[in-house]
Amino acid sequence: MKKILITGASGQIGSELTLELRKQYGEKNVIATDIRDMNNEVSKGGIFHTLDVTEGGRIQELVRDHQVDTIIHLAALLSANAENQPLNAWNLNMGGLMNTLEVAREQSCTFFTPSSIGAFGPSTVKEKTPQVTVQRPTTMYGVSKVASELLCDYYHEKFGVDTRGLRYPGLISYLTAPGGGTTDYAIEMFYKAISDHHYSSYIAEGTFLDMMYMPDAIAATIDLLEANPAKLINRNAYNITAMSIDPKMLADAIRTHIPDFKLDYDVDPERQKIAESWPDHIDTSAAVAEFGFRPRYDLETMATEMIQKISHNHLNLT
Repeated sequence: MKKILITGASGQIGSELTLELRKQYGEKNVIATDIRDMNNEVSKGGIFHTLDVTEGGRIQELVRDHQVDTIIHLAALLSANAENQPLNAWNLNMGGLMNTLEVAREQSCTFFTPSSIGAFGPSTVKEKTPQVTVQRPTTMYGVSKVASELLCDYYHEKFGVDTRGLRYPGLISYLTAPGGGTTDYAIEMFYKAISDHHYSSYIAEGTFLDMMYMPDAIAATIDLLEANPAKLINRNAYNITAMSIDPKMLADAIRTHIPDFKLDYDVDPERQKIAESWPDHIDTSAAVAEFGFRPRYDLETMATEMIQKISHNHLNLT
């Protein structure tokens, strides 16, 4: 039975991954941490500690106290926010990563941290982006993610740390609010469609980006954690995605359920520039071959469930 420590457990991914891991491995075997107590289900539903990942000694203490054998490191500043705070983004994203990797090395822990489609850049092949390709990102977030992939490779090759990671696409969820990512327009669109029947997208029509419904991302993460390490070749940066969509495609899927929904555009030049630097659609064949990656949700099934869940939650809050 794994004993898992999660950093950034109250974030967009962590808040759902923590709950699923508690279901699968038991509440006593999942130690959630974040820089502050958000007074939510993550902190109230099981073991929780406040943790600043720039404090390596505190990470070491928690891993030893709880006899942790697996670290899931999610604490990071996301793409759009990182552009506004590049120095803070580097210090948090890379300092926190180095601290947690060092603890994983010293305590012989399996180590997972996510990468992102943000690790690609304008010189990357846009269609069927290969698993191994040119990566020259033009954002601080992307730079830190490429460095993260390489650093995890180094710790695996140099010290034998069992490092693993996924390049997440844009993640869509009804449970957590947008967290400053470029692809967050997709989440915002669902909420605005239900509340206002109108949304102004900050990403332009025709801008295709890889997306995935959160349950598929959670399942892929756990599948990779459970995978046989001997089969993992591209262990720190697997391309995964479920769909490649632009704002108009998403709006059309929403109109199946909300026919009078209106979409217009108020493009944010900064986030549009970031989006245009990323691939249109990535190749997931390595993830399929090496740990059996297979998403369950397409655009239509995701849209149906998102609208049902958000509408239900909205009714319960009013």
